Amino acid sequence: MECEYDEETDILLIKLSDEKPDFEDRSGPIITHYSKSGKPIEILDASETALSIIEPILSKKKKQVHV
Repeated sequence: MECEYDEETDILLIKLSDEKPDFEDRSGPIITHYSKSGKPIEILDASETALSIIEPILSKKKKQVHV
């Protein structure tokens, strides 16, 4: 997995595979590229949205550690 952030365009790219994209799905500000087999391979997302996705995950992990 590779992550790249372009500050100028405010795009966070999460690359999950080296496969070539075959089609994409857009859900709000999130664009997901899929391979021919339907495997997600890239997610393009603005930083503000990425933080709103990541913060709950990190919060849950912190709670699990303290249990």
